[in-house]
Amino acid sequence: MRRRLLPALCAVTVAAALLTAPAHPALAATGDQPYASYWFPKTILDWDPATDPDARFNRSRVPLRPRAQNPALKAGPHARAGEGGIVSLVSFAPTSDNPSQGSLDADYYAFGHWQYVDTLVFWGGSAAEGLILAPNPTVIDAAHRNGVKVYGTVFFPPEVFGGQLQWVRDFVDKRGRTYPVADKLVQVAEHYGFDGWFINQETEGGDAALAAELRSLMKYARAKGPVEFMWYDAMTESGAVDWQEALTTANDAFLNDPGRVADSMFLDFGWDAAKLRSSRALARRLGRDEHELYAGIDTEANGYDTDVPWDALFPAGRPHAASLGIYRPEWTWRSSSGPADFRARDSRFWVGANGDPSDTSTPSAWKGLARYVAESTPVTGKPFVTGFNLGHGEFYNVGGVRVRDGGWNNLSVQDVPPTYQWLVSSRGTELTPSIDFGDAYEGGSSLRLTGRLDAVNTVRLYQTRLPVAADTKLSVVVKTPAAGPTHLRAAVSFTDAPTRFATFDLGSTRGTGWERRTIDLSAHAGRTIAQIGFRTTGVKKDYDVRVGQLAVYDGAVDRPSAPSGLTMLGVTDVSDYRKSLRLAWNGSRGEVHHYDVYRRDPGGGRTYLGATPNDAYFVPRLDRAGTETSTTIEVEAVSAEYGRSRAATVTVSWAG
Repeated sequence: MRRRLLPALCAVTVAAALLTAPAHPALAATGDQPYASYWFPKTILDWDPATDPDARFNRSRVPLRPRAQNPALKAGPHARAGEGGIVSLVSFAPTSDNPSQGSLDADYYAFGHWQYVDTLVFWGGSAAEGLILAPNPTVIDAAHRNGVKVYGTVFFPPEVFGGQLQWVRDFVDKRGRTYPVADKLVQVAEHYGFDGWFINQETEGGDAALAAELRSLMKYARAKGPVEFMWYDAMTESGAVDWQEALTTANDAFLNDPGRVADSMFLDFGWDAAKLRSSRALARRLGRDEHELYAGIDTEANGYDTDVPWDALFPAGRPHAASLGIYRPEWTWRSSSGPADFRARDSRFWVGANGDPSDTSTPSAWKGLARYVAESTPVTGKPFVTGFNLGHGEFYNVGGVRVRDGGWNNLSVQDVPPTYQWLVSSRGTELTPSIDFGDAYEGGSSLRLTGRLDAVNTVRLYQTRLPVAADTKLSVVVKTPAAGPTHLRAAVSFTDAPTRFATFDLGSTRGTGWERRTIDLSAHAGRTIAQIGFRTTGVKKDYDVRVGQLAVYDGAVDRPSAPSGLTMLGVTDVSDYRKSLRLAWNGSRGEVHHYDVYRRDPGGGRTYLGATPNDAYFVPRLDRAGTETSTTIEVEAVSAEYGRSRAATVTVSWAG
């Protein structure tokens, strides 16, 4: 039986919305919480970022990074570089309940395997809430930092789930030579900083003229601005909703009519080897790349127990037949018992049961996506800094100091995860690398190496393309349970010998706190770094070392100017002892990675409230300390090299 987007989508984003009452059930607890934007075709025409109070909080300031692949450095022997890619259709929350800038809960789909994904679709839309959903900036920030494009969703549901053909007609309504809704789609994508739209038209009753208007709208929008479209294999050129499960003469006009229309197509789930062969042949006749076709799989219900004809899509030893489209991979999170279980499931889903992309052998039919698709890296320019922060946790550290206790998620501050999770080579016992959520230098997690050290271990972490200049430095922040030898060396390879590592001894620690080691790379000026990792030496029965930061940068650490004009856009009294705040400021000069937001405590210390790369931030919870009559809020700019500015301040008053 054909599996369609319809049943899964309706179960989560439509039926739930129709049966629940408030659009924002948390509103009473968090005040004026901004949410990701969503509309119907007619209501989007009234959207104006100048008058939408949430618009400023929904902007991503992180540009799309260029990515690279080095086939010589791919982890898996079966993986192929430069062929089929992956699009991931993810529902982070119901359409109307996506907070703009994270929340105070560590239990979140904090995805950490971007190296295998080309595009993320921010999935949603429902008849009860809105059909057009723009992605929130935290997802855009994290994806763009990893070189991954992000699309919003336009969903026209079937009639049985509230769909109305008039909504489709409203969408393509033409005024003169313009499509007003298309103009808004372009404006929203440009203002919020994302890359395109996934069009999912499943409302019955259309005709060929309506289908032609949808194609014309996409061509019109693509000509208006840098916006892309992915078309879902549902509506055909006749206007009927008739899933082809392939590229056929019934739907090929949505790619070429007669020129380029959509940038790609998501094929419904019932494809097989014959349909993919015919799709590939037709795509080539149209002058299109077969990898612009994404063969869909539905993992919402069964995750890595889903039955997939892998050999049809990724035949062993032969070119990929098409790309892969994954519907609802956040099953790994929704089916988990908590954050740790989620991360284990996500690793099995993407890397495989062995947690080693170079060895995906397993009796299970699900080998992991790393078996088929080679890793890509966004580490293509300096500075490169990572604290191995995955964007969620149970505390927050800054410079190794605990500045907040309690759960949180915020993908805007997620670091680029390691390219290889995990690649360890040793002639003895292999150490175990992990992202550890028990301690951190920056954020809520760090890299940890543990196990029995009885031989040299080489841990490959990042594939890179980083040119070395005369003033390039490599910096590592480490921590050990006791003072003494780290048995750890930074390992760097270069593109002229990408598999041969030069190593740099990190020496011994003086105590049990975080300590920095800075290495001069000037002797390698003119070369390009291809890989970064670590090598352990010596013998130690219970080896345990944490790495809190790894950085490559030129010259001195830049310190940006302080932000200016810090002001309160709004204050809501949640209770006599709790407020929520809308803050805004003028951005700092220089390259800013993000802004940290704090409250000044009565004793002189500071408590971390959150962070954003944007120039506005919503504080969901400011608690009054005792009987204080005012609270000082501070905002600091953090450079791409993690230098910090002076703080801008503003004061909040308490009554009673």
